[in-house]
Amino acid sequence: MPRRPPGALRAVVPGGRSGGEVSTLLIGACPGPSACAAVHTYLFVDGLDLVARSDSRMAGLDPGRLLRPGGPLYPTDMPGRVDVAAQERPESGPDRLSIRVRLRGETVVWSDVMYPGLDGRVIEEVRFRLEQYLSEVERAYEALADRL
Repeated sequence: MPRRPPGALRAVVPGGRSGGEVSTLLIGACPGPSACAAVHTYLFVDGLDLVARSDSRMAGLDPGRLLRPGGPLYPTDMPGRVDVAAQERPESGPDRLSIRVRLRGETVVWSDVMYPGLDGRVIEEVRFRLEQYLSEVERAYEALADRL
């Protein structure tokens, strides 16, 4: 089966973004007890919860693990596989949600993602501007520092 060009893999999102344009990352965290058993990370790509849309059985991993300076979400020239979520309750199927993170020039690329966009098309890869991406990871880490 021929591979579709990356521009065909992105969903249309609010604000007119579509095609091969860059996405926006927003990171949040569950407060932990008593709302949840533990603190976990939310990764919103263009306003969509990547973890919940990818696999509703999963919960984002601890922000201290994902967001720490030099941690797994920090991109490098060599692609790296990053676990971003794990199953909350044992069920059949994969017990981890992983993505590939790499740096390509001034662009951070997440590949091997698989979730439905707003229009129902499957999103397999997203790109972020390096400056926005790093600023958001650092902002989220600092905002959560007291809980980490």
